[in-house]
Amino acid sequence: MVTLKQRVDRLEEALIRLSEEMRAFKDEMRAFKDEMLAFKEEMRVFKEEMEAFREEARQERRQMNKQWGELARKMGTLVEDIVSPAARPVIRQYFGCEPTFKARNVFRRMNGQDYEVDVLVVCPHAVFLIEVRSTLKPEAVDELIEKAERFFEFFPEYRDRRLVRILAGLEFPENVLWYATRRRVYAMAYREREYMDILNFSDIPREESHETPGG
Repeated sequence: MVTLKQRVDRLEEALIRLSEEMRAFKDEMRAFKDEMLAFKEEMRVFKEEMEAFREEARQERRQMNKQWGELARKMGTLVEDIVSPAARPVIRQYFGCEPTFKARNVFRRMNGQDYEVDVLVVCPHAVFLIEVRSTLKPEAVDELIEKAERFFEFFPEYRDRRLVRILAGLEFPENVLWYATRRRVYAMAYREREYMDILNFSDIPREESHETPGG
């Protein structure tokens, strides 16, 4: 028969074990809290590093876009530097007219709208709208045609002359040359990398080679 003392002793032992288990649990909870704090600190540092990385990436993208834009601008200017001096002799050779005026980057503003021509060459009976591209794509042909449609709005002083559309670059891909010819746009570029030339002059019938005079 279990005496009262034995019961008390067993209860004391159970309380001691419970106290030890509670102490161990508290120690584990304290360690868990310390780990959670360390984890939160690591996450905070990680977030800061990620934000710094994202900001650095944004800065690099902005710098890269700026450099690409500057390179594209310089390439466009370089091609204009090559095309512009060749414009007069090429026009004289193919169209049989003596230019009386030539200018680069001719800008006009009318009714709040801007209009700029890369190279403008004027002859007594014709005016030449030359657009220059560092990279030639079919869209450039369409853009030139659209620009030509509004030319006389901004240059009414030339309404009595024929408007000739010329797309110029260093080298014409075959598909762009074909498309320009189909749309009756002259293609001006290097022929065999030796001299600037009109590549499709003979492929555009003379009666269709010019826009109708403005007016």
